[in-house]
Amino acid sequence: MMKLPLGIHVGERLSLEQTYWQAEFADQNGFESVWVAEGRLARDGIVPAAIIASKTKNVKIGTGVVNNKSRNAALMAVTFKTLDEVAPGRAILGIGAWWEPLATKVGQPLVKPIKSMREYITVLQAFFRNELVSFDGEFVQMKDVRFDSMYRENKPVDIPIYIGAVGPRMLELAGEISDGVHMDFLLPPSYMVGAQEAIERGVAKRTDGRDGIDLTQIVACSVNDDDPQEAIDACKAFLTLYLCQQPHIAEHCGVERELVDRLQEIAGWPATPEDIKRAMQLVPNSLVQNVTACGSTDDAFQKLQSYHEAGVRCPIISTLGDKEQTLTRLAQAAKG
Repeated sequence: MMKLPLGIHVGERLSLEQTYWQAEFADQNGFESVWVAEGRLARDGIVPAAIIASKTKNVKIGTGVVNNKSRNAALMAVTFKTLDEVAPGRAILGIGAWWEPLATKVGQPLVKPIKSMREYITVLQAFFRNELVSFDGEFVQMKDVRFDSMYRENKPVDIPIYIGAVGPRMLELAGEISDGVHMDFLLPPSYMVGAQEAIERGVAKRTDGRDGIDLTQIVACSVNDDDPQEAIDACKAFLTLYLCQQPHIAEHCGVERELVDRLQEIAGWPATPEDIKRAMQLVPNSLVQNVTACGSTDDAFQKLQSYHEAGVRCPIISTLGDKEQTLTRLAQAAKG
């Protein structure tokens, strides 16, 4: 048992071999969950999630996160119904709005993201309840459809839905209609104060009698006990990339717009590794350590604890730098 509940986040920075090793390590070492990323046009999230489900026995498998643009809501529902067949009771649907500029570049610009998320999740939940679904929304339309197996009983499935939320309006929506929030990288523990207030405003609107939802957060982590600065630099490169390509995160993690502009002058979109290496020289250690868990094992684990104390029930580790050392040493620390 872990004294601090932990999950892991796997994405395209890992090879598939590393992905499956981390998932199996998590399954065997008391981690609560494995969350499969899907964001950049690099790797789908559903295929690795299904393979992880087939390779593990205990750990929950979530998407961290898929978007509500690229898959029809009915197809998304039946996809997770299928994942529940592979790993009964272990599937979690983590879903978020797509990010700019990618959404616009692929012809799915972000328009009324709160309304579109509400419609999409409303339909998903109806499918999961095994209802006949009709819905005439601005973004989602369904007409008399439901789970439709001819060879097995069609029945409800228990698939928790976690919204990948950062801003207050999406956090409030999550509190109102979802089972949990799966927060993004690079938010300091202090961000949880306002986040929880927004979630609670949503919870107050619920009509199902539920008095709270779960809160998880992805935390970029890097551990190197022989060279803590090397671990800090791994997180620094990651933070720099995010600030260059998803600059909206800057306002949430306390970065001045002037610094973002200077970084973007050096490393645009798409950036090369060499661009990021040059740009990261402008980012101070203190900023990196405010929004990631990095350095020595003790430094990183204390940071994870600070997220937990701020209200994140289960921090979700995303390994950078020496990934094996990071995961194994943080697992040891969590076990005490």
